[in-house]
Amino acid sequence: MPAHPAAPPAATGLPQFDPHWWLGQIVWLLAIFAVVFLLMRHVFVPRIGGTILARERKIEGDIAAARALKAEADALAKTAAGEMAEARLAARRVAAGARDEARAEIDAALAKEDAALEASLTAAEARIDEAREAAMTGVRGIAAEAAAAIVEKLTGRPASAAETQSALAGAGG
Repeated sequence: MPAHPAAPPAATGLPQFDPHWWLGQIVWLLAIFAVVFLLMRHVFVPRIGGTILARERKIEGDIAAARALKAEADALAKTAAGEMAEARLAARRVAAGARDEARAEIDAALAKEDAALEASLTAAEARIDEAREAAMTGVRGIAAEAAAAIVEKLTGRPASAAETQSALAGAGG
């Protein structure tokens, strides 16, 4: 028995195009296609599909987590805005209270200073009145002496104290 099957006589050209070999080529094509098809269907496609599905689930989970974080951040921002408004209102109240307190202290200090000035003015007026009285008393004596000197100059005799006093009383003093 020959070791090799007999080759067709005088075939020329490429063996792929020789119809004598087509049956074997078709069988091997179908066998390789079946193996590749079964590997693709049962091994590679499920792995790729599982990877794609896991990736989609991860992306959906990440998007859901991002939406939840955004909602939480929006709620925190709204709360912070409310707290900021309350803090501003409280600061305005504190500033108004401090302003009113400072105004009250200033008014009290002004009233105290006004009272001190009024007391000082009253004391000064009393001293002026005393000085005027003292001056007027001195003026009366000076007027009496001047009147006596004038009478003595004009008449040549000194005027008595009673005459001088009656003349001053008649003059309105």
